[in-house]
Amino acid sequence: MTTDSSGNGPGNGKDNDILLTMRGLRIEGQADEEWQEIVHGIDLDLRRGEVLGLIGESGAGKSTIGLAAMGYARPGCRISGGEILFNGIDLMAASEEEKRQLRGVRISYVAQSAAASFNPAHKLIDQFSETPVQHGVKPRSEAESDAKVLFRKLQLPYPDTIGNRYPHQVSGGQLQRAMTAMAMACHPDLIVFDEPTTALDVTTQIEVLAAIKDVVREFNTAAIYITHDLAVVAQMADRIMVLRWGDLIEEGTARDLLANPQDPYTRDLLAVRTFAKDHNGDEKAKTPLLAVEGVTASYGNSVRVLHDVSVSIHHSRTVAVVGESGSGKSTLARAITGLLPPEAGRVLYEGEPLPNALEGRDKEQLRRIQMIYQMPDTALNPRQRIREIIGRPLSFYFGLTGAEKENRIKELLTKIELDPDDFIDRFPGELSGGQKQRICIARALAAEPDLIICDEVTSALDQLVAEEILKLLQSLQDDVGVSYLFITHDLATVRAIADEIIVMLQGKVVEQGPKDEVLHPPHHEYTELLLSSVPEMDPDWLDGVLEKRRAANQ
Repeated sequence: MTTDSSGNGPGNGKDNDILLTMRGLRIEGQADEEWQEIVHGIDLDLRRGEVLGLIGESGAGKSTIGLAAMGYARPGCRISGGEILFNGIDLMAASEEEKRQLRGVRISYVAQSAAASFNPAHKLIDQFSETPVQHGVKPRSEAESDAKVLFRKLQLPYPDTIGNRYPHQVSGGQLQRAMTAMAMACHPDLIVFDEPTTALDVTTQIEVLAAIKDVVREFNTAAIYITHDLAVVAQMADRIMVLRWGDLIEEGTARDLLANPQDPYTRDLLAVRTFAKDHNGDEKAKTPLLAVEGVTASYGNSVRVLHDVSVSIHHSRTVAVVGESGSGKSTLARAITGLLPPEAGRVLYEGEPLPNALEGRDKEQLRRIQMIYQMPDTALNPRQRIREIIGRPLSFYFGLTGAEKENRIKELLTKIELDPDDFIDRFPGELSGGQKQRICIARALAAEPDLIICDEVTSALDQLVAEEILKLLQSLQDDVGVSYLFITHDLATVRAIADEIIVMLQGKVVEQGPKDEVLHPPHHEYTELLLSSVPEMDPDWLDGVLEKRRAANQ
């Protein structure tokens, strides 16, 4: 799929191979009842079987352009100029009915947040089958059979029966893979992948990327691959377009652009993360801020997720929890916060046991432990303005009102590097994914907690913004001594911010200790697998790793 040195590959096809053309694409967004241009005259060509990577920081226009490939603009946006041709069909002139007949069948979309995209009232198999059946592509029985094949290709557990589950009964990573399978249900000509591996751990990500690559090859499907993970786009894309603030900065083949970026902004994007917290050599207090002792937890009466887990977090320290999807990382956070009461063991705060259930904790106990969730789309009330979202904990915990409350909201927006005057009256739907996550961080900070549980807080952010967020979190730790439990599958983030690391597998702690000890050999076998699964900025890396693993398994 990747263009080779001889010049062969999808990027060198004839013009009649072009599936999608955009010329002078302009898109406007509405703010304060005024329309402002957010995409400025983008030109784009995509050939059959080609994968085009769109990269750039949050707010660059990546997702907006990807949606425009379907002739669609999200609420609060409108396509204001230019030309969009899909296989000769003018999407600017097509009726809504004509575009509906294309979407899901010939053009499909994999959203950044699967949890916000599924209907919670319907089983996965029903939602998979809906599009091919309603559009007359295949009967229900064939659609269900195809679903099982794709679930297996995408490494979902129990592929023959997982379709009978509801969205809330699978992990975030599993839900993202189910959505990818849905997008492939009708074997479309074009798939827009909008951060499809954001919610996946590195070991699962390898299998999903390989499956996407195989399916694209098998069906000669064109793809637009939107991501802030440059090592991932290196594995997937034939060509890359670099975007910033709605403008095209640089474009080229993946190999050429990664090896020799011309624009300073592209070079900054490709730079290895430089931030790393100073070594925290302070002696830890005898009594930890929070201690989890022998906690076992289950969903329902049969699905045990945590098995006798014991961990501790000390004052002004950052403990990172890593492990694959379904390993129990987020469940540990739910047990700590009281959202999932343990069936055995206990959670202590400064040596005192906390009530197991959330409703048994008083206001001060609630204030001291805050959580930033993995998916900001589902964590923010879409009907509340940013002023209300950040202001609620200020009223609830501290009784702030009027000008004092307003000033504190603006201070918090400034801390997360969003202009208060520009953002305070926006709704979540008017923000990019990265901006939504910053609002979630501000809401947690509003309570002035001692411990913040960060559940994949940088997974939706590009490298430049993620680095600024990590610096912000570290600055807060230095200033006020806040502690962090950092749940993540991004080992670059772990290296940057952690003091200690906990490695989890199938609900158990398999390794824990200071960062330098866990990340340096000899490693536990599973830790070694995690470290070897981190993508590198080499277009041949994925194929090489898969080849080595297949050889080792023979």
